[in-house]
Amino acid sequence: MLNKTKGNEIMTTNMLNLPSFKILDMKESEYDYRFLVETTLPPPSYCPKCGTVANLYKHGKKEQLFFDLPMHAKRVGIFVKRQRYKCNECGATFFESLPDIDEGRSVTNRLINWIQEASLVKTFTSVAEEIGVDEKTVRNIFNDYVDELEAQTDFRTPKWLGIDEVHLLKNYRCVITDVENKSVIDILRKRNKDNVISYLSKLQDIDKIELVAMDMWNPYKSAVNTVIPHAKIVIDKFHVVKLANEALEKIRKANRKNITAKERRQLMRDRYVLLTRSKDLTDFDDQIKLQVWTQNFPLLGQAYELKEQFFDIYEAESINDAYILYQNWVSNVPKELMTYFEDLIRAMNNWEEEIFNYFNSPITNAYTESLNRLIKTMNHVGRGYSFEALRAKILFTQGYRKVKKKKKFKEVEVTFGKMLPDQFPSWSQTGYEWVYEEIYGADFSTLSKAMEEGTF
Repeated sequence: MLNKTKGNEIMTTNMLNLPSFKILDMKESEYDYRFLVETTLPPPSYCPKCGTVANLYKHGKKEQLFFDLPMHAKRVGIFVKRQRYKCNECGATFFESLPDIDEGRSVTNRLINWIQEASLVKTFTSVAEEIGVDEKTVRNIFNDYVDELEAQTDFRTPKWLGIDEVHLLKNYRCVITDVENKSVIDILRKRNKDNVISYLSKLQDIDKIELVAMDMWNPYKSAVNTVIPHAKIVIDKFHVVKLANEALEKIRKANRKNITAKERRQLMRDRYVLLTRSKDLTDFDDQIKLQVWTQNFPLLGQAYELKEQFFDIYEAESINDAYILYQNWVSNVPKELMTYFEDLIRAMNNWEEEIFNYFNSPITNAYTESLNRLIKTMNHVGRGYSFEALRAKILFTQGYRKVKKKKKFKEVEVTFGKMLPDQFPSWSQTGYEWVYEEIYGADFSTLSKAMEEGTF
């Protein structure tokens, strides 16, 4: 019920902190506050339909519900006793305007701002339950917010573009990166050719792109050749050498069939030794383990040497040296091991030009692998979150961005319009300098740190 004392009336009035509304009544339950209010603004002075001035009369009232910011961990509903007016001139009826209210969504403007930010850190369902609105309303507000952010954010088109994928929320997503600046500039819902073409086609200054780093996924190659045919494709070396490790794994697993249960368990535990470069095995026990397994299983030993020799190709000082090393390598693969290395050899044949482009332009998407590892944490933390929310959080959270400030000149007002000071070299440019931000995307190292610390 309405508070009767003057002091309590003032306190109740101030509870909403919306000066354009007068509180008529207030009720509190276990989970909600309900306010009955009316506006304190003067009546309209003209008809919004015909523009006739001062020819209006009151035409009844209607109580309408709007939701507001939570208060004291309780939902807030504002029931507005809203005046309807009718125009004597044209007969149109309309309601008085409500400041600070989004009538289309039946919420206050400040609640919209709160929903926008809350949706980045909470699920749509939990946000909707907290404030008492429909989940669809929360989702629509958030989607509009993302559209605004995208319109306001102009990511710099990179010189070296990266196209990779991450496994996010049970699906593979295409990740677009700035390789040179090690940052994420977009995450696409799907990684098919049409999606990638659509994204690339919208990039500004697309001629700036010189190199594109990717894995051996044909839709990526086809999309790049369609939209950016001048760009040189470079296959990420880590996706190539991974095939060499996978070949070795096949042989290791094949050998497990012919050994004792004890040896099988030991071989499994020693798996990392076989997948590690011999020059990186500094621990004496690890060196012994490698020697034992490669000597006891000759084919495994041969495969390990082939894996090592393939890795050595990427240490070549020139593309010609790399070609020679590879030709020597493939000619040394014994017939009995050819089946295990066939995926690698097929990839080398099908993607020869793009793979060897690396030796002239050694760029890589390697840092996305660290993101892939951290994505596993995101998938756990992000249960119930939408793809759109996680994408927006990565791309548009200010603290995660890699930004470079640049100087520019602002416009000078002149009698015949606006002109830039550099159009008039004789003019003094003192006092016309300002700074703008060039955004390179979400910085990988900052994202990784946030995920590792649990602050993402």
